Formats: sequence, C-alpha cells, structure tokens
Amino acid sequence: MILHLITTLAVAFSTYFSDATLRLDYIFSGNATTQEISFLEAFRSDVWAGRRSNLDAALLESNGMVTVQDAATGTVIYRNGFSTLFQEWQVTEEAKSVTKGFECCLQVPWPKKPVDISVTLKDHRNVVRASLKHRIDPNDILIRPLKPTHGYRQILGGGNFESRIDVVIVGDGYTREESAKFYSDAARVSGQLMKHEPFASNAGRFNFVALALDSEESGVSEPGRGRWKSTALSSHYDTFYQDRYLTSSNMRALYDALAGVPFEHVIILVNTPRYGGGGIYNSMTVAAADNPTTGVVLVHEFGHAFAGLADEYAYDDEQAGTYPGDIEPWEPNITTLTDFGSKWQDMVPEGVKIPTPVDEMEKRPDIRRIWNTLPAGVQEELNRKVGVYEGGGYRSKGIYRPVQECRMRMNECEHFCPVCTRAIQHTIDYYTGN
Repeated sequence: MILHLITTLAVAFSTYFSDATLRLDYIFSGNATTQEISFLEAFRSDVWAGRRSNLDAALLESNGMVTVQDAATGTVIYRNGFSTLFQEWQVTEEAKSVTKGFECCLQVPWPKKPVDISVTLKDHRNVVRASLKHRIDPNDILIRPLKPTHGYRQILGGGNFESRIDVVIVGDGYTREESAKFYSDAARVSGQLMKHEPFASNAGRFNFVALALDSEESGVSEPGRGRWKSTALSSHYDTFYQDRYLTSSNMRALYDALAGVPFEHVIILVNTPRYGGGGIYNSMTVAAADNPTTGVVLVHEFGHAFAGLADEYAYDDEQAGTYPGDIEPWEPNITTLTDFGSKWQDMVPEGVKIPTPVDEMEKRPDIRRIWNTLPAGVQEELNRKVGVYEGGGYRSKGIYRPVQECRMRMNECEHFCPVCTRAIQHTIDYYTGN
C-alpha cells in the first residue's frame, strides 16, 4: 500500500529521543540523470514540535526518505518522507545540460544515543538513485546549538506543540515597517485554510504561529520582468522559467530564521498581489499574500505540501516525464492503474467503468469559466462522483484522477474530492496519533 495507517505505537518517543530537534543540512546535486547527496552540518534547537507517535513508519513513500536507526541495535526509530525542489528541477529541460546543487534541511527528533542517519533520493521512476548514511553522536562537540533569533506570535490554535500539528507562517518581502501587515495577512490566510474541509472539522488538532522577518525591500523578485528584490528568503517567481511558480531555494536561511520556533510545516507568505505559489511535500508551501485568489491557491498548495497530493490538471505535452505510464505514482490522488489497489479502488462504486467516462458537462471547454454559474447539484456531482477519469499529473493520457473536478484540479472548484479528503484526514490522524 502507498498509504500506511498506523494503529500501534511501535517506538516510544521518550525511549530514544529528547524534547529537542536535530537539524541536518545537505546539498542535493545532479542533473537529469544523476543524483548526489552531500552532508554539510548538524544543529540542535531546544524544541521538538514534530510527531511523537507513528515514529518508525513514513506515511507516504515519496521522492525522498530520511531514516534514523539506533546505532547500537539497528532498530529504525524514525522515518519521514519528503520531496524537493531539486527533484522537480530534474525533469526540466535545463537539467539535461546543467548540473546544479540545491540546499535541503531535514529535522528529526534529538536522539539520546548515537544514531545512523540514512537519506535516500528516488528518480521519477521511483528508483533510489542516491543514498547517504552517516552517524550522529548527540555528544559531538561540532553540532552547533541554535538559539532563537526571532520572536514568533501565536495566531491560531492553543499552543500545545506536543499534541497538535504545528504550522509556522513566515513572511518574505515585508519590511520592518510592514510587520503589522504581515501578521494581519498571516491571520487571514490561516483562517481561510482552516475553513476548508477536512481541516475545519479538525481545527482543534492544528496550531499556527507566525514569524515576521525583516526584508530590506518590500515585495518579491520577478526575474521575468527584470525586477530583483533584496528579501529575507530570496523568494522569486519564474522558478524553472515558469512565470507563476513562486518558490524559495534558500532553505538554510529559512531554517536559521526558524531556530527555536515550534513547527513541522512551513508556509512562506510573500508580500505581493501577483498570482503564484508552490507546494512541495514536507518541505514548504509558498503563497502570494494579496492576490484575489490567495485563499484558494494556498489551500491547493498546502494540499501538495501537507498531504502529498498531486496536481490533477493536464496538458497535452508538458512535463510528460514526471509520471511514467508504467510506474504507479506515490501521490494518493492520481494513478496509472499499474497498482490501483493501493489507491482509491475501494472507493469506486460497484459497476462504475474503469476508466470512467466524463459527464457531458465536463466535456465543455469553458467548464472553468462557467463553474460558478452551475447549480450546486451539478457542482457536487462533478466533485463527488468517484471514478477513474483520464487526465491528471500534467498529462491528458495515461494518468487518471478520482473525480471530474477537485480543489487539486482547478481554483474554481472550492472543495477537495472524497479521495483527497481521505488522504488529508489520514495525514492528520497520522501526525496526531489517532
């Protein structure tokens, strides 16, 4: 199964770990066909806000994996999946002719005794192409202690960092004079996110804090328009030459700023009205603060970063190499039918054809434009009727999605589909030990 529901606490947190964080910095490098991992440095901060149950089993077998083993016994005591900007870049045209390096910061609980850390990276065919194993001794004098450098503010939730899912919203492109605007923006977008199901019905299991960072200049870099700004996290549009793709690759600066902040998921809120954003599983969510679509875009991108959901929209030829047709994607909401039993096969009603024909309404080329004019019943039918519909993961052929329209397919559709909703709920249960 791609999704793992853990019902037992195989590893007790207090047996192996202390209430602190071990941060591990790496460089992931390569090109379209190669991957390499280099270890840079280890840090300690005096808080652990990650999960304290389901420690030895990753929820998703994603593009990357960090595994912690007790050095004395070899027992796996922590695992966590993740994705990276580096692996997204590897399927770009540039990666065919250039070798690049990307920063990556991973956090694990602070071990009481020496541990072996393993980091693996997979290619787009789910084959491990790079791995690194190294030992960490918690008594190593060269592990650098991190002290809080910025104060954070509680904006939503009760502040119980041990039992809740902890999300930090960090500002980029806000000057010191704009800190009040940042905190207002952070409160607004966190509220917008938590209005959506299944987040709304699980609001008591989330905790949001906000951290204002002072940028030299207000706004964001827009390379395609010849505009560069000096900001705290160097966020910019035109990632991989895609004009709306707003990300930051400055991971070490981000994690330095977050020293001492209780978090396990990061939202970078960028001070701009321009449409754009990005979401990478267990890495980061990036969103523009002031666009009219900010709320819905943030929900979509958080779906990527929090629950590992894939994009369900499709093109005829773009990014066709991301999901080979003979490999089952690890994301829970798309399938090539190679191993459909590991996805939502149990949710498809008896008698539904696979692949599933779309409704006549879905065939309309202007479905996005007219969506808000459709009767609620029609919208619900397109959003809730589970099947296996062709088109998703950027490809119009060979990749299938669960419903005809979903929050992961288009901005106009407000709701997640039943499959995405279940995946998010599984993730919430996983983090909170339910």
